[in-house]
Amino acid sequence: MSTAEQVPDILSPEFAADPYPAYAAMREKQPLIWHEATKSYIISRYDDVERVFKDKKSEFTTANYDWQLEPVHGKTILQLSGREHAVRRALVAPAFRGSDLQEKFLPVIERNSLALIDTFRRSGSADIVSDYATRFPVNVIADMLGLDKADHARFHGWYTAVIAFLGNLSGDPEVAAAGERTRREFAEYMIPIIRDRRDHQGDDLLSTLCAAEVDGVRMSDEDIKAFCSLLLAAGGETTDKAIASILANLLLHPEQLAAVREDRSLISAAFAETLRYTPPVHMIMRQSATEVEVSGGTIPQGATVTCLIGAANRDERRYGHPDRFDIFRDDLSTTSAFSAAADHLAFALGRHFCVGALLAKAEVEIGLNQLLDAMPDLRLADGYDPVEQGVFTRGPQSLPVRFTPAAD
Repeated sequence: MSTAEQVPDILSPEFAADPYPAYAAMREKQPLIWHEATKSYIISRYDDVERVFKDKKSEFTTANYDWQLEPVHGKTILQLSGREHAVRRALVAPAFRGSDLQEKFLPVIERNSLALIDTFRRSGSADIVSDYATRFPVNVIADMLGLDKADHARFHGWYTAVIAFLGNLSGDPEVAAAGERTRREFAEYMIPIIRDRRDHQGDDLLSTLCAAEVDGVRMSDEDIKAFCSLLLAAGGETTDKAIASILANLLLHPEQLAAVREDRSLISAAFAETLRYTPPVHMIMRQSATEVEVSGGTIPQGATVTCLIGAANRDERRYGHPDRFDIFRDDLSTTSAFSAAADHLAFALGRHFCVGALLAKAEVEIGLNQLLDAMPDLRLADGYDPVEQGVFTRGPQSLPVRFTPAAD
């Protein structure tokens, strides 16, 4: 096992600017690193990260979320295990798949996307990040929950503070304080709405959560608040970056953009490849329940394990030409890309596979279809090269585009 000294440190400016060379060095020379600053063991190879996520031998837990998530969300479903986790997941999962997603929420997604596109489609220019991507998923979630979209700025501020807290690997006290303040503010906002919704049921997701019952178990006000907080942060930040990234990747590969424009069924392949090539979340932590042998050495019991999704998804042992964006690659299954059997690791795997994966897929597919319809000659602004930013989560911070203004 190595220390982090021989490759760029994950907290260094060099790493933040471009982590992919560091990922390659880790996979090749130092697949297991003890990282003193985060007090964690870093793993970077596909097989090792896949093993942690699938966890077939119960070697890992999500106990790390007790300090990583609970201070900002309260106790969430991600911290639970066994029957407690299964029951809570059964309470929330139906809303994110099947008939509820198709009948209730696809119209919500379509309506919110069109409303945002209408604000710039006649202008001939837009920044896809600030004008669309950062707003779209938060508006969808607020609409799904039956919350007032006029509070968008507050929602965005809250989830930005939460994501900053989760990615606060250097332990900045101001970032930590802002995250903990967000928990109090969000509780003050949500708990009265949850209590009112219990008495006045509607056709929204919040009402569904209030009424849901499995084996005699119902969610408490605190359970629902924590889930809504997690949904806003995870569903907002990740889908925001996924939309910006898929468009950036396609704009930088015009022949693939042309293929997608011609055959919209390729959007799901483009999204799957984006999740592999430039995933919104670059690292997820777990805790070892026992001593575990991985590539490069041994992880002791009770240790925090930092799983580098961004590195594992470009492992040359798993993918051919992993540093090439290719929506036509034959070693990434599109049919399973949004299920717990996915080939990529962007949604995690196993029992903690992202419950919102199909919602994200629907948002990206509907959003990209509508953007391409509204802007048939969409192109990057002259001379602009999309630059990714972020360490814990990562994506383009800006994506200025030009197009022929809509005539209607």
